[in-house]
Amino acid sequence: MSVFGAGPDTVSQLLITAGDNPARLRTEAHFAALAGACPIPASSGKTNRHGLNRAGDRQANSALYHIVIVRMAHHQPTRDYVTRRTAQGRTKMEIIRCLKRYLARHLYRLIYDTLAGQSPGLNA
Repeated sequence: MSVFGAGPDTVSQLLITAGDNPARLRTEAHFAALAGACPIPASSGKTNRHGLNRAGDRQANSALYHIVIVRMAHHQPTRDYVTRRTAQGRTKMEIIRCLKRYLARHLYRLIYDTLAGQSPGLNA
């Protein structure tokens, strides 16, 4: 819960999604796919862009979304990021997608370390 914007409900949902087997989370990309926060190509013609993968745990994706929305409103470094990306021509949904992926990357290490510390005999 040391992550800015993460409350007990969102943290518990992310831990439920991760499960009690940290070996299941091989990389942060696997966790992002499990939480539905990995990018997929959504390009057409000359437009190059990415969308969010709709597969994965919808409740975990919702938890990531809630954390990102709180951070966009109250966390100054995130607000600065949003301002910078908006000036680059990104839409709000693209910015949220990038923030969710960043957050999944950050939370993976925290969740993995937490679960690995509780599992005796795990080779980390």
